Amino acid sequence: MRTLGSMNVDVITLFVEDLQRVRAFYQEVFGFSAVYEDDVSAVFDFGNMSINLLNISEAYGLIQPGTVASRESGSRFQFTIRVDDVDAVINELNTRGVALLNGPVDRPWGIRTAAFIDPAGHVWEIAQQLT
Repeated sequence: MRTLGSMNVDVITLFVEDLQRVRAFYQEVFGFSAVYEDDVSAVFDFGNMSINLLNISEAYGLIQPGTVASRESGSRFQFTIRVDDVDAVINELNTRGVALLNGPVDRPWGIRTAAFIDPAGHVWEIAQQLT
């Protein structure tokens, strides 16, 4: 049997308080439509994996007896998308009304980054390899 670490992550489920608002943000910012949606979820394909936006009311059933954290609890992770030109992507985000959390920043490890937050509080970073 293959180890779990050798397999691809297929779907990441994000718990959201306002599904319609977050779904609209993903459609506008990432430029594509959901591949599946119903009253409590919307799934977006990101090339090598999918993001499932799930109404937080449904989260408890998935992780019980675990605790579902609120947006106000703060960030515990970020998604990173590699891009060819961070500044060009920032300009595009600006035209879509997306405010940056930080950046652009040239990191000491040779990456130029900028980050923004979706309406549910999930952090997205764009990253460019510097030569």
